Amino acid sequence: MPSDTESAAEAGIQPVRRGEFLGHPRGLAFIVFTEAWERFSFYGMQALLVLYMATYLFQPENIDQVVGIDVLRGGVEGLFGPLTTQAFATQLFGLYIGLIYFMPAFGGLLGDRVLGQKKAVLLGAAFMAAGHFMMAFEPALIFALSALVIGSGLLKGNLAAQVGRLYKPTDQRRDRAFTMYTMSINVGAFIAPLICGTLGELYGWHYGFGVAGIGMLVGIAIYLAGQSYLPADDVGSGRENRPSLQPGDGKAILALIVLFAIATLFWTAQTQVWNTYPLWIRERVDRDLLGLTVPITWFQSLDSLAVLVLGPAVMWFWRNQSRRQVEPGDISKVMLGCIVFGISCAWLASGEYLSGGATLGLIWPAVFHFICAVGYLYVGPIMLALASRAAPPAVNAMMVGAYYLSIFAGGVASGWLGRFYEPLSPGAFWLLHGAVVFSGGALLWLLFRPLCAALGIGRTRQG
Repeated sequence: MPSDTESAAEAGIQPVRRGEFLGHPRGLAFIVFTEAWERFSFYGMQALLVLYMATYLFQPENIDQVVGIDVLRGGVEGLFGPLTTQAFATQLFGLYIGLIYFMPAFGGLLGDRVLGQKKAVLLGAAFMAAGHFMMAFEPALIFALSALVIGSGLLKGNLAAQVGRLYKPTDQRRDRAFTMYTMSINVGAFIAPLICGTLGELYGWHYGFGVAGIGMLVGIAIYLAGQSYLPADDVGSGRENRPSLQPGDGKAILALIVLFAIATLFWTAQTQVWNTYPLWIRERVDRDLLGLTVPITWFQSLDSLAVLVLGPAVMWFWRNQSRRQVEPGDISKVMLGCIVFGISCAWLASGEYLSGGATLGLIWPAVFHFICAVGYLYVGPIMLALASRAAPPAVNAMMVGAYYLSIFAGGVASGWLGRFYEPLSPGAFWLLHGAVVFSGGALLWLLFRPLCAALGIGRTRQG
């Protein structure tokens, strides 16, 4: 039997050294904890951004101090039409989130072909740290958001791609590794609004943004400490040693592009949880709890807490199905996730229609987050794992990065749909989003067989 080092070398992946991390290569631990701190910084700022812009920075007495804001607003309204202050904030947030997930396609290409994935991650992290600290200065908003967009583009596709390179393509631990990676995102996303959000919402916006920058510096330190456990970059080995596209790779690439397009429908609804949802919470939910008022940003933590609580249960459920050889295939999981997320939007709409115009109790958003967490777990990590497994080696990081184009398009679409929050009733607004994400599940059902054939996968994990 070959040793672990020999098997890893034959598969072209980094050998496992000095033990494992929960049954996985030790490099996964450094990637997971780097991502947790990067997401702490990202979601800490994100939890505040719409509230910061809509209720403070874009108010008439403050907006003129933002450098370049007239040019930016003119460009946004040139694309989307005249916007109220709140609609401008939600649309700008949608564009920002969209660009955050648009740039990894280019960052992945740079990681594959020019910089190497390790250097790309470190350079991206440095840009992100600078962006977070600039957010503490009101005139620098546009420069801060630009630095965050560039940094995220370099970091996201390349860090996620390194997870896949720790495993053979046939290693069934890959799905669980990406689920652990996604869980790390939600650890950071759970803690961040409690710390950054509370500081920003209750004590001063700039305190929250500053702490987010510190979190990014911690992530950089962890990533530097784990360099020897990560897959080696091969950019400097010469073009002749780089993998090239093979006959038949185009079919897999096309199928992945179709999947990414359908996933846009999921992310249109999911991104609204970060965008208009906090404004809905502020206006439509009674936040009194035992004499205290729950901060709006804490609901972003609840969203991540639901994923953390349900994630282990979902992974146990998949392992149990796998033992019985009935675990759904990746496309089936994504289809189910879209349907479940549609149900979560319908739940909010039901609360609105049953309330008769009165504010909703805390039970309605609480249950919403636990339903949509199941949908997220069946879509987010599975799409990443599928892209990593099915993308040809020559463009693997680029295709993993290209998956984020789904979130780009979904973010832009959610920003555009945010304008309908004011003219529509809240119930109709959430029903609209339920229909959008449910249609993604319907399309996957219609295209199930051709997509499986193009990617060489079956109805179940054993198929």
